[in-house]
Amino acid sequence: MKAGACDNANAGAPFIEQSSGQGDLSGSSDEGEGTMDKDPVPAAERAVETESMMKRLFGFEKEDLSSWHRLVCLLNRPTDPASLGIFRFLFGMIMAIDITQERGLSHLDYKYLDGAPVCRFPLFNFLQPLPLDYMYLVYVVMLFGAVGIMLGCFYRLSCLMFISTYWYIFFLDKTAWNNHSYLYGLIGFQLTFMDANRYWSIDGLRNPKKKNGQVPLWNYTLLRFQIFIVYFIAGIKKLDADWVQGYSMSYLAHHWLFDPFRMILPNEMVSLLVIHGGGLCLDLSAGYLLFFDATRPFGIFFVSYFHCMNSQLFSIGMFAYTMLATSPLFCYPDWPRHFFARFPKILRPVLPITSPPPQPSTSCVYPETQHTSTGPQDTPPAPVASKTQFKHKLATLFTILYLAEQFFLPYSHFITQGYNNWTNGLYGYSWDMMVHSRSHQHVKITYRDGKTGDVGYLNPGVFTQSRRWKDHGDMLKQYATCLSLHLPHYNISDPEIYFDIWVSINERFQQRIFDPRVNIVKADWSPFRLNPWLMPLLVDLSPWRTKFQEIEGSLDNQTEIVFIADFPGLHLENYVSEDLGNTSVQVLQGQLNVEIVDEKKNYTLQPGEQKQLPAGAYHKVYTVSEGPSCYMYIYVNTTEAALQRNFTKLFELQERVRNGTETEPLPPELQPLITGENDEGSEANVMDPVVQLFLRRQRRMKEVKKRREANVYERLNRFTVKKYYMLRRAFLMTAIAMRNLAVGLPPLEQLTREVAFANMKEPETEANQDLKDEVGHDEL
Repeated sequence: MKAGACDNANAGAPFIEQSSGQGDLSGSSDEGEGTMDKDPVPAAERAVETESMMKRLFGFEKEDLSSWHRLVCLLNRPTDPASLGIFRFLFGMIMAIDITQERGLSHLDYKYLDGAPVCRFPLFNFLQPLPLDYMYLVYVVMLFGAVGIMLGCFYRLSCLMFISTYWYIFFLDKTAWNNHSYLYGLIGFQLTFMDANRYWSIDGLRNPKKKNGQVPLWNYTLLRFQIFIVYFIAGIKKLDADWVQGYSMSYLAHHWLFDPFRMILPNEMVSLLVIHGGGLCLDLSAGYLLFFDATRPFGIFFVSYFHCMNSQLFSIGMFAYTMLATSPLFCYPDWPRHFFARFPKILRPVLPITSPPPQPSTSCVYPETQHTSTGPQDTPPAPVASKTQFKHKLATLFTILYLAEQFFLPYSHFITQGYNNWTNGLYGYSWDMMVHSRSHQHVKITYRDGKTGDVGYLNPGVFTQSRRWKDHGDMLKQYATCLSLHLPHYNISDPEIYFDIWVSINERFQQRIFDPRVNIVKADWSPFRLNPWLMPLLVDLSPWRTKFQEIEGSLDNQTEIVFIADFPGLHLENYVSEDLGNTSVQVLQGQLNVEIVDEKKNYTLQPGEQKQLPAGAYHKVYTVSEGPSCYMYIYVNTTEAALQRNFTKLFELQERVRNGTETEPLPPELQPLITGENDEGSEANVMDPVVQLFLRRQRRMKEVKKRREANVYERLNRFTVKKYYMLRRAFLMTAIAMRNLAVGLPPLEQLTREVAFANMKEPETEANQDLKDEVGHDEL
């Protein structure tokens, strides 16, 4: 064999016949076309006899990894482009849809307000959004890039258009970061270097040399390992004690999707075994199940079921559908040819081609002795490489370095220590999906005038549309810096900003996440050093979560409880609303000093002791023990309880009138219980506020029941109408922005009319919003 040529000794079957017993790396199919054996059946039998276990499982021999040259030959092995082309089409289509939804094109004018005092959270502080009309242009470029990827039209340019604008938007707003948005950018980056336009693409129609051309194996290897990493690393992250013990996503057990499991298991077991145990097992095994031929059908079934459930459980945009589109990548690359060959011939012109077999490509490396095609071709076969060239070695090096980087990044948090805020590292690339759930009980922003010393308070979230700044030190620093620039416009000089934020992670105590004594404007922060004003997570108190369940189980339905933990030397200043007429604080661990501000009295409490707190007044709770204190607020919303009692009485009265058992005539203020129950606007004219609230509650509950009991057609119609108005607004607002860039701004009256027309919504939008406010998003 000549130097640099690929050995065909034990790779003949994969290159020519593409044996059907190979796994993930093989890129194999069961096609036998192109073989040079005059007696193919005996040759196949001999190949099976000599084929090793490793080759049957993985599609290559261990000798293929024995040297750099053999590895280059392996990763540049010619492979059918069909599966890659189908994935390219699906990914481009999904991204085009995603741009109008999760990327925010339909509400871009709300997100990027020109001239408004808005605090933003880019990855790099120098990154700023362009003027609004130009931001629409950025999204148009990204949309054309996604459509170009889908159609395989000017493919490289389309990929560059998509990823350049996508990563700009991604880096521009950390508050929108999540693992799946990061994954979209990674896949777009990978596709830029691949030959994904060799099958079912406009580029193939324009250039016959590209049409149906083989692609190197590394194209599949890169995508398959990327998806494997997503599943497997997510499973590794779920080995966290909180997930294994069932504290991360316990609230999901009440969702209607788990009703079948609740028929045989209590909620606690559904949470522990089905949600947490099932999620852990699936993430750890999904990549392996998809990897091997024997287990692939089971893998595709379970991951499809998993992603379909996730699409209903979480607001995650197109992520579930993107992952569904990746599953066929693990099948044999020629599966689309077999699949679409079963369709009627009349549809063949618009479907992906099923024949002839793929033609050779200069992107691949072929054995010297191989004749790459025996069947008829539309064009003469292109010259092929039988020796490894620089581009083949570069592609191999790129594949190895990229995969190594992807395995390393989720565990690189020892480098980006400034982002470690109870969760590790830059939270968008860790694949720790759903491992941590948070709840916030108390957020206070205090400012101090640096010249006069005056102290005041800010509404949490002022000057920003995001809420994620409360959980991340890097965002808190950016937010404080932004506030310090805006407050001087309100006669506050050299402002100092202090944050008192209480968070519970995975059902632990509510505790401070940042030191409330530190002026964040002047505080030091670096991405490469531990955050000095981050308060430690009180993990030693985690066993108390079992006790929480016992305490909550002993309370009646009207009593609420909040568990608090605090550090020595700090205190909590709190206000008891007048609605909370029965509020007390009880010590669980440590020692407290409770100050009633109006009474100017202090009370020292030991573990087990309790103090009643006055409603409509401030109090302070000091931790005076040497270690952290633990205590709980126990309260009853007396106003809500009284209202519920009145609702119960009105409902009973209404039922008696309906069934004729109520003999006394209703007073005028209660007549709407009967006359206005079917009139949507009737409660607005009712004089009695309790009756008004009762009628409104009844109407909303009736709408909830109607939506829950809707048939498939009604649900599909509601979904279609909602998406139509969203796409309609995105298109009209984009058209207005493009017109503004082309010919300039129109008169203000005309612009106002155009925007009002774009904002037109479906008739039920307001009612739907009322329902969400009343019963919560998950119940819909």
